[in-house]
Amino acid sequence: MVILGSRIHFYEINDQSWFPSYFREKVQAGLTLLWTFRVPFIQSTSPAALVAQILQEVLGPKIYDYEYVDFCAGAGGPTPFIEREINRRLGSDESPSLSSAEKDLGNGHASGLIKQQQNGTSAITERGRRGRAAPSRSASSSQRAVNFVMTDIAPHIPAWAAATKESPNLHYVPTPVDASSAPSNLLSLTESPLKRSPSSSTSTSDPRIFRLYSLAFHHFPDSLARPILNNTLTHSSGFAIFELQERTFSSLLTVTLIWPLLWAIAPFYFWRDPGFLFFTYVIPVIPFVLVFDGWVSSFRTRTEGEVGDLIAACEDDGSVLGRDGEEGKERGGGGKGVVDEWEFKSGEELHTWPTGKVSWFVGVRRQQ
Repeated sequence: MVILGSRIHFYEINDQSWFPSYFREKVQAGLTLLWTFRVPFIQSTSPAALVAQILQEVLGPKIYDYEYVDFCAGAGGPTPFIEREINRRLGSDESPSLSSAEKDLGNGHASGLIKQQQNGTSAITERGRRGRAAPSRSASSSQRAVNFVMTDIAPHIPAWAAATKESPNLHYVPTPVDASSAPSNLLSLTESPLKRSPSSSTSTSDPRIFRLYSLAFHHFPDSLARPILNNTLTHSSGFAIFELQERTFSSLLTVTLIWPLLWAIAPFYFWRDPGFLFFTYVIPVIPFVLVFDGWVSSFRTRTEGEVGDLIAACEDDGSVLGRDGEEGKERGGGGKGVVDEWEFKSGEELHTWPTGKVSWFVGVRRQQ
């Protein structure tokens, strides 16, 4: 994989305030379809189902320990489909099976991001060996389900309310939520109480938040990504960053193919929406924005090393708090940093043959 230069935070059309909301909704609908649609022969499963599979494999039996909160849910995006797929898999006791090796980051196992002290300063660096341990499973796993919560700084309540009617395990917070300063009582703000299952590996009654950033983290410039990671490392028990693109030529090629793909499938999914069809075929605003923003997203997407650098920078300035509430840089008598409380993993999986890949970065706070 050859990275095409440094990260460039250019502007995506769909993010701009001047872009009409009519078109923004159409583009979001098209993007959701791309998350959930499976192209025969070149996709073994949809990207949303693949994300569910990755979460199940990486977390293993700990998957029951968390409440999963999407902090940038938009109009819903893939979250309702990820929730449905994960709980379907848990209910049927399906074992995940991914094709490529993951990278263990900072946990002392096969490989990955490890904490190093170099001349008294913290750094997170990458080592090259790869490996994976097979996840263990709980005997009663098929009897439990996990909750998902949608949040956003600009709530999309009508779309969320419609989605939650389809599943008792899907919820939303109707008030704005800033991912860089999320309230500590977030789970008490949902539109209806969460039904929590007993944890498979812990006995604590306190809810443990696992944050999801699905096709979202690349939207944040470093000046915003850093406080978001600060808040995540301080106030959550886990997080996952998923991207469908990367800074590679193959990713740009995959994004370009969205245009002919949308032309091929739009009539089957949007035949009741003449506006979508008109602005797909006659004046192709929708495919143009999807492809252009996809290119921009590719150049915005961070590598796992760049995410690791942001985490290291958070700890270096002492702004991340540890489990005991003290600053992470000089905590306790041993000076152990808050990053040492976390295990990090990253990897990528093919979602569209031969070039489309899901890249992921997962952090889990160690239990004490």
